[in-house]
Amino acid sequence: MKISVETLGKRFNREWIFRNLTYTFEAGTTYAIVGPNGSGKSTLLQVLWGQMPASAGTVSYTSQQKQIELEEAYQNVVIATPYMDLIEEFTAREIINFHFKFKKPREGKSAEEILDCLGLRHASDKRLSNFSSGMRQRMKLGLAFYSEVPIVFFDEPCTNLDKKSIQWYHAELLKLPKDCLLFIASNQEHEYPATAKKIDILDYK
Repeated sequence: MKISVETLGKRFNREWIFRNLTYTFEAGTTYAIVGPNGSGKSTLLQVLWGQMPASAGTVSYTSQQKQIELEEAYQNVVIATPYMDLIEEFTAREIINFHFKFKKPREGKSAEEILDCLGLRHASDKRLSNFSSGMRQRMKLGLAFYSEVPIVFFDEPCTNLDKKSIQWYHAELLKLPKDCLLFIASNQEHEYPATAKKIDILDYK
């Protein structure tokens, strides 16, 4: 699956966050969306995954030469961001079971196997409201890593992670399918692979 954008732009009032972005994001490639804080990295991702409408230009999803309507694109993507909310009344096991009612788990993993992969088996019956910020971020990343979809979006993925969790994150990146289209928005080089193709948001101001 690929995402193509043509003269894409987004503005708030009179300020252009980015504009004139024409690019084809290909399957099997990792893209690092880079730029300083507040430059529009998150906004670009939200336009690409269809949460936010573009102010100019177009976004199109294509799978096997067949175009997919942007309104249906959510079926093919998974998202992990620090600002994404989890249902805090759920336990760890409940949020996993809930999430995978909508997404197919990679390799048919069960909730128990996913808890083991996350290193959260000890907290399986603990409510998310009682999770630390690092545990919440690890859960968000895990739900994304273990969803069988062709496109993955990460925004500042290592936020609130300790050294051990950052190592876990990088190990899981290597396990993603080779044909996965991966976006990582970050101004920290350690959050994306050295082989990632960089898209500097400042080039589109």
